[in-house]
Amino acid sequence: MTTGGSTPEEIRVALGEKLLGDTFSCVAGKTAWLRGTTVHRHFGQMGDPSTTDELVAAVTDFALRRDDIDHLLATFAATFEGPFGLAETDFETLVWAQLQGLHDRDIRRFAWSDFADPDPTSDRFAFSIAGQAFFVVGLHANSSRITRRFSHPTLVFNSHVQFERLRERGIYGRIRNEVRARETALQGSINPNLADFGERSEAMQYSGRATSPDWVCPFQPHTDDPDREDAR
Repeated sequence: MTTGGSTPEEIRVALGEKLLGDTFSCVAGKTAWLRGTTVHRHFGQMGDPSTTDELVAAVTDFALRRDDIDHLLATFAATFEGPFGLAETDFETLVWAQLQGLHDRDIRRFAWSDFADPDPTSDRFAFSIAGQAFFVVGLHANSSRITRRFSHPTLVFNSHVQFERLRERGIYGRIRNEVRARETALQGSINPNLADFGERSEAMQYSGRATSPDWVCPFQPHTDDPDREDAR
């Protein structure tokens, strides 16, 4: 297992090998990488305040340029220089600490996406940044899901707007079915938390860990910031 010391370019190459390899089941992710519409950035320690400052700027820039990158399959992949060796529960805690830090900064400039509910218990919850809704996929070395295993902690941001465009074109259902077939062939089952948007909260899917029915998401959304420019 890689424990740091790789250059950002080496990590990018490794990420591409992961996404295009047999141990990754998402065909949309493969296609985005092949099309060159995956924006990859490597950061310092996941959850560190300085990392969060850089990450929120990078994801915001991506969100605002998303359709210029690709109308259907633009995605943002953030890899981090540790921490390594995390158990699944520890990684899940770190994922939500990192997303909380992003939200705490994002709310100073942008309201929550109109597409999604900020309540993580809601069936229509999705993470929001720059006023846009994203489905977040976490990867790390010790995931119980083979498709979620990668040497470095990673967060991938996928646009819900683009999911809706794929649905309108009749493509989304085919992608979903192909992903589930590949996941079953790879691991013998699909992720038990897997559900379509609107069926149940997608929050339980972000870290990749199989959560229990009584799982409580630690995320605390801020519904408004009175100091934000568009809130005054």
